Amino acid sequence: MAPRERKLKAVAPLVTHSDELPLDKKLLLQMHEMMVKSRALEERLIAMYKSGHGYFWIGGPGEEAFNVPLGLLIKKGQGPAFDFLHFHYRQSATLLAMGEDPIHALRQMKNTATDPYSGGRNFAGHFSKREWNIVPVSSPIEVQYAMAPGTALVQKRHGGDGITVVTGGDAGTAEGDFASCLIWSTRPGNELPVLIIVTNNKWGISTSYATQQGAARLSDRGVAFQMRTKTIDGNDPVSAYLELKEAFEYVRTERKPYLVEANISRLYGHSSASGANYVKDEADCITQFEERLDERGILSKKEAQAVREKWVEAIADMARKVKDEPQPDGSTIFDHTWARED
Repeated sequence: MAPRERKLKAVAPLVTHSDELPLDKKLLLQMHEMMVKSRALEERLIAMYKSGHGYFWIGGPGEEAFNVPLGLLIKKGQGPAFDFLHFHYRQSATLLAMGEDPIHALRQMKNTATDPYSGGRNFAGHFSKREWNIVPVSSPIEVQYAMAPGTALVQKRHGGDGITVVTGGDAGTAEGDFASCLIWSTRPGNELPVLIIVTNNKWGISTSYATQQGAARLSDRGVAFQMRTKTIDGNDPVSAYLELKEAFEYVRTERKPYLVEANISRLYGHSSASGANYVKDEADCITQFEERLDERGILSKKEAQAVREKWVEAIADMARKVKDEPQPDGSTIFDHTWARED
């Protein structure tokens, strides 16, 4: 047997789309509504940028089928007993699934003084929330992978079932921070409770994944470290929920790392830097999910359209409110620069 064949046999197979819907109807409808709500938010953020009511957009339309289940499975709270979250800037659907108010993303896009994440002084998609252990999102890509073992080490010493979750994109795995995460999470006898996630949309801005990495699957990268890995269909919310549930349970109970690669779509390009225009040849996870729900009599096309119209209008109302909110005052320039003494 050739060395390449031995390597492929050692890797968990790709988990692909299934026609089965082995989840409760209430959960299926909840996931659908959260996916639609997130898409309506992202499309409003893009509209704000294009109309001059925002300065830069970067987000995750097309990733809702993965990011919503992720948010629903997180143990939300503050401190090491809860999950620590090292996200990147395509995570709006995860925050909404956790219960965040979408108006806050609109405020950050508009850079208003009411922006709860940065007081109007950071890019869109740069979330942070201390009471939910959401570490501030950084503009330099993938630095979160090097930070994640730190919070996981605290959780290992603390005990309990809180874990660290870190997310990033496929292009960023070429950074040394990703390799550092794999190394520090898997030291024999000192393994850390980290759920390492890579969302693979096959692009790094305008550079194709196929021209950059020799690994057929990014999950292959974890094999050398003897960690559990899996590549899943991130465009299928049912499969994503079940696979993530298994991964969460493993990391919580075994206190060891798990690498998940999710193949997803990128529906509006990289960011406003590349135009933020709709990409027609990408699979739309919401359209696909709605077809399956309709076929099984769970949600009709008319009902799905009503859900979309509800959230498009609700978020448009929020945007109209944000439009008149004040910009930050110059005297607050150093607010949030240093930690408070309390």
